[in-house]
Amino acid sequence: MKNSKQIERHFKGIANHWRIEVMLLLAQEDSLSLEKIAKRLGANFQTMAEHVRRLHVAGLVDKKYHGREVHHSLSPYGKKFVSFLHVVQKL
Repeated sequence: MKNSKQIERHFKGIANHWRIEVMLLLAQEDSLSLEKIAKRLGANFQTMAEHVRRLHVAGLVDKKYHGREVHHSLSPYGKKFVSFLHVVQKL
């Protein structure tokens, strides 16, 4: 069971509309590079780099290195948060 500090870290990790968009995108398309994330969302590369970094620090996004490219996907907690986001969207 997670303590309140750990839960806070996850909620702070998604506390931005760009980060929510990244999470929803990764739920649809797994294993995307930062370049593809920025392109699909129509956002600045540097802006997305910071938001994806924060999602990774929060434990919501995993990184896998493929040569010089880094692929991002939802962590197990990230997948649970996306389920939560879908519930909130329907309210």
